[in-house]
Amino acid sequence: MSGHSMSRRSFVLVGATLASTLGLGLVGCGGSGSTSTSTDSSASSDSSASSANLSGSVTAVGSTALQPLVEAAAEQFMEKNPGVQVTVQGGGSGQGITQIAAGSVQIGDSDVFAESKLDNPDDAKKLKDNQVCVVGMGPIVNPDVTVDDLTLDQLKSIFTGEVTNWKDLGGSDEDITVINRASGSGTRATFEDAVLGDTKVPDSFKPQEQDSSGTVVKMVASTKGAISYVAFSYYDETTKALKVGGVEPKEENVETNDWTIWAYEHMYTSTSPDDATKAFIDYMLSDDVQGSLVEQTGYIPITGMKVTRDADGNVTNK
Repeated sequence: MSGHSMSRRSFVLVGATLASTLGLGLVGCGGSGSTSTSTDSSASSDSSASSANLSGSVTAVGSTALQPLVEAAAEQFMEKNPGVQVTVQGGGSGQGITQIAAGSVQIGDSDVFAESKLDNPDDAKKLKDNQVCVVGMGPIVNPDVTVDDLTLDQLKSIFTGEVTNWKDLGGSDEDITVINRASGSGTRATFEDAVLGDTKVPDSFKPQEQDSSGTVVKMVASTKGAISYVAFSYYDETTKALKVGGVEPKEENVETNDWTIWAYEHMYTSTSPDDATKAFIDYMLSDDVQGSLVEQTGYIPITGMKVTRDADGNVTNK
């Protein structure tokens, strides 16, 4: 799947521009917190979700890991509902949750549960949690890196600055350049929860940070010895995806939790969204999106998961 450079740019999706440029092969889901929010993760049986009389504007802001799917779905939705304009922006999960909690946007996209990003976790009770898919995430490196497989402990040693040369991990004598997502990123929160756990990163270790998954892919591809992490949907031929503990980063391994770096993708709304917003969320949960577009764009339907994970990170077999 090809990666996309989608930083804090705003995308107003009109007509067939996105479809003609990217087609439906676009590609890019929670973390920790409590379970106080209202959740709707079941697909709607209404695959059309269209109305000739529906009008209004919807702005969705947040997760760049989820952004490609939301863009693709928004394009299709607007074709069915020409009276509605959907604007899709990145900016990171923290920004998405903050803005929907403040009522500044209609939808806040996030890779993590809202409670983990709000100053007052109780504010999450004012939001509705629409879980639209699952996304796997994992480490990527510059193609010149000769290492193909790392354990979680080895990854931890890299992202805490303990190991700084690939030769110490079975690779060639080459400095490791760590590229992080910014602190508000849900992708970063998901990766650190799975890899670092409770281990604190030393204050002296200050790797560079990037605001979007698309920029991360570009930086890793152009920087010798570089390593970072992105959603599966951003994997492409310009970087090399690593195995973790001998497990390949594939959807079927996420579904069984053999690959442990994954998250739900949330599209938060108010508990009483306007008609246009509700119709768009209904479309995200419809067969049109859940039955085809989710997998086409590199995500995993929640219905395909063999396990569930609660807001505290506990995994249970279905």
